[in-house]
Amino acid sequence: MAPAVAAFDIGKTNLKLVVTDGAGRRLASRTAPNAPQPPTTARPWSALDVAGAWRFVVEGLRELAAPHGVGAIVFSTHGAAGALVDDDGEVAAPLDYEFDGFGDDGYAALRPPFAQTLSPALPRGLNLGRQIHFVERSDPAAFARATAFLAYPQYWAWRLGGRRASEVTSLGCHTDLWNPVAGRFSTLVEARGWTRLFPPLARAWDRLGPLDPGIAADTGLDPATAILCGAHDSNAALLPRLRASEAPFTLVSTGTWVIVMAVGGAVGALDPGADMLANVDALGRPTPSARFMGGREFAAIAGGSPAEIDAGDLASAIEAGAMALPAFSDQGGPFAGRAGRIVGPPPRDARALTAVATLYCALTTAHLVERLAAPGEIVVEGGFARTEAFASALAGFLPGRVVSRSAEANAAEGVAELARWGEPPARRPVERASPPPTVAIAAYRAKWEALARAGA
Repeated sequence: MAPAVAAFDIGKTNLKLVVTDGAGRRLASRTAPNAPQPPTTARPWSALDVAGAWRFVVEGLRELAAPHGVGAIVFSTHGAAGALVDDDGEVAAPLDYEFDGFGDDGYAALRPPFAQTLSPALPRGLNLGRQIHFVERSDPAAFARATAFLAYPQYWAWRLGGRRASEVTSLGCHTDLWNPVAGRFSTLVEARGWTRLFPPLARAWDRLGPLDPGIAADTGLDPATAILCGAHDSNAALLPRLRASEAPFTLVSTGTWVIVMAVGGAVGALDPGADMLANVDALGRPTPSARFMGGREFAAIAGGSPAEIDAGDLASAIEAGAMALPAFSDQGGPFAGRAGRIVGPPPRDARALTAVATLYCALTTAHLVERLAAPGEIVVEGGFARTEAFASALAGFLPGRVVSRSAEANAAEGVAELARWGEPPARRPVERASPPPTVAIAAYRAKWEALARAGA
């Protein structure tokens, strides 16, 4: 049986550690907030809080991982992050993808066509290639010192003592750096002379080395603890289903971003103007995907203290007629560039407002599922799977489809599967969702679709 695993998810807004045993059962976990650091005089861009995340990692290894005798450590992170490094560490602070100071940097003219990368042009620093280009232009001396570029999961593996590596789930998620169909670097990497910066490819489950002896002594872990290569967070969430389920199926991974991943779907239907793209799974296969900033938009609608709601609250909100129209974030999605608003009778209390926010996120997800022609059972995981409401709304908006939720799965527990690669997959229970109890749901969705498509 595989050893116990310390699995980290370094997210945009939260840090998470989950310790699981060899069968995938959770032994311990902890979370902490995460936020970027503002620009400074010496570093005129907002940057990822590497120091804060490092403290979380070391303390988690010492306080949670060591008592359980973990034998492997692995990371997942969001996809728009990476670090230029030399032998001593970062040569430039890793950029926050929401930094809005890129300006007219000429990057648009350098990007390969969508047909090559299956990566749409995204705002700010969401295309990772733009971040590399920005540092190259803004701090050429630091860029010249760099001996490698490490996507963020592999950066953390390297910090703990692993060798430098590149990996396809991180390279293939809207970065402009990868050609998913050909399985090689894009022409951007070649044309800019960046090939020297990318270490050899490793598989997500490969062992990159043992733990650094100094870190082992500081944390109480065995120096032989394996450091695994790791994966992009949405693909990490996909790993348990990828191992246990036959295609076709659709995973809706929810957090700051809602990512719809159509396993077994066709990349030919992708519309880059609607923030549709191909992710690349751990086996190197393109996975048609679509996304929007669902967690951020939910918070913008529901406010800082959303209420606990159920399917009955959804039915009441539908029958009252209040609805949120896109969009409540300027970060991509199928309705980017619009100003979100609530129409109809104002929600009367926190429960009603939370219901409207949940319905909005489910409507946008249903819209993407249909535009992707996403096949098979739809499984919801992550933050929106903790209660029945989101999956219930999605089931109501997609009549005839099987919608389930997996409250146990998330990126951290998903990436822990890499330590068990090659062993029989653990069974991941799901709960089938039922639509809200109202006959008005079809008319509600039809009205929303008409207004959303018209931009009204």
